[in-house]
Amino acid sequence: MTIGQSMLGEFDEEMKNTRKTLERVPDEKWNWKPHEKSGTVGWLAGHIATLPGWATMTINTEEFDYAPASGKSSYEQPKTENRKQLLEAFDKEAAAARAALASVSDDEIMKTWKLLAGGQEIFAMPRVAVLRGVVMNHLIHHRAQLGVYFRLMGVPVPGLYGPSADENQANTAGATN
Repeated sequence: MTIGQSMLGEFDEEMKNTRKTLERVPDEKWNWKPHEKSGTVGWLAGHIATLPGWATMTINTEEFDYAPASGKSSYEQPKTENRKQLLEAFDKEAAAARAALASVSDDEIMKTWKLLAGGQEIFAMPRVAVLRGVVMNHLIHHRAQLGVYFRLMGVPVPGLYGPSADENQANTAGATN
């Protein structure tokens, strides 16, 4: 079993939880945001839905410059306008990421990958560290933010690692999920 293949159980569980969360994004609140400095529900959900694509990019490239000096990035987050498009984008990105993770060799997953901005190195680390520490943790972080948005909008928060306060009506007093 390769390192990538050993990560598939965790990947599959997090993708299941991510889809469960994205399924609750209400179309009618697409442009809602909790604060003027916050992104909209639609933007945040779209970012979450497309983050698995960063796993594919990390495995298949040696570096990425998110703010090249030319001003034209090779990456633009796909635009989604409703939950149906959001879930289609997520399913596509998650499937491609899973396939890349399942097939990457140990030699390739241990090679250094770099994130650049304007040609300047932001960080360089083994791909496996980028996948775990940047891609997966980044996705989980934003998924939790979306859970806060849900709470503020009155949308039931899904249970991800057990029932949430919204799913466990017998134990809602003092619940923090």
